[in-house]
Amino acid sequence: MAAHIIADDAEALAVAASLAEEFRAEASARDVERRLPRAELDRLSASGLLAVTVPADHGGADVSTKTLAEIFRLLAAADASLAQIPQSHFAYVNVIHRQGTEEQRKFFFAELLAGARLGNAQSEAGTKHVQDIRTRLELRPDGAYDLTGIKHYSTGALFAHWIPVLARTDDDALHVAYVPHDAPGLTVVDDWDGLGQRTTASGTVRLEGVHVPADRVLPHHLTFQEPQLHGAVAQLLHAAIDTGIAAGALAQAALFVRTKSRPWFESGVETAAEDPLLIQQFGELAVQVRASEALLGDAARAVDTARADLTDDTAAKASIAVAASKVMAARTAVEVAGALFEVSGTRSALNSLNLHRYWRDARTHTLHDPVRWKIQHIGRYVLNDTLPPRHGLL
Repeated sequence: MAAHIIADDAEALAVAASLAEEFRAEASARDVERRLPRAELDRLSASGLLAVTVPADHGGADVSTKTLAEIFRLLAAADASLAQIPQSHFAYVNVIHRQGTEEQRKFFFAELLAGARLGNAQSEAGTKHVQDIRTRLELRPDGAYDLTGIKHYSTGALFAHWIPVLARTDDDALHVAYVPHDAPGLTVVDDWDGLGQRTTASGTVRLEGVHVPADRVLPHHLTFQEPQLHGAVAQLLHAAIDTGIAAGALAQAALFVRTKSRPWFESGVETAAEDPLLIQQFGELAVQVRASEALLGDAARAVDTARADLTDDTAAKASIAVAASKVMAARTAVEVAGALFEVSGTRSALNSLNLHRYWRDARTHTLHDPVRWKIQHIGRYVLNDTLPPRHGLL
């Protein structure tokens, strides 16, 4: 593999904006045909965007969290499926940052700078709850591990060079095993049939006695024993995707109304874009989108502040800011994507136009974790100064 190495935040944003425009052109067709974006992901790898959080002392740009969130927002406004695929990539890069040894960091950061993609194999179906992880790492006499389990919703795994797998050891401690995509005993099944995000290939990963060397296993349970930003960054990227979907839906609605919609006969105007009731509604939708973008920026700055001085207090402020951003972004994505049809008129519902992909993507993506619990933690923090829990979903 070979990839461009991005120098700084400004270049990262310029590259993301350029790729977003490129990916937008065929986004609808990929969705309709369920054409998996292998070529587009190769472009993403070659661009260097997947290595922008590599530390400077390892040759990376080490961009700010604000820049990272904006990269995802730009990509999601163009193609929410494509933007979703690297979300876990950056979450598991953070695990390497936090829990990797110097040798592990050196190895994996070099892989990233060369264009390697990390997938994920974390969620399991049929368990008691989302953190009931039953996949096991069994210690071998030689110090390596055998990895066994079944994972679902494994976004990015089909396209990954390395698949980080959440698993527990005999003492029930949570670890991440980084497994190469061609490891014997590893099977990635393209069986995702979601109504939205159709081209993420978020299918099943089967692990049958996969041999994992000890130096490819990181102690993820240690992440949550101290103040941490693992959950905040992961959730911030989800919020960025939702915010991007909302912006994309609003832009598409405006284009449709300007070029295709007819004015309502009672309005007395020549074009739909002059209808005062539509103008009012677009104004209200724009306020929601701008509020989501503002909260996203605020949350990203809170994470960057905490990165500079990580304490229980700064980590809590970051998590609460991200939670507020995620609540607003999730609501806005679904509402704006749904309102697209109301403002555009009957023709917009034609299946051949595929405008419903924005709503399908929003409705699917916002199911990742319930915002009702984020609101609970925000309320407890505001009312009783209760610090949010340390876990990867907040």
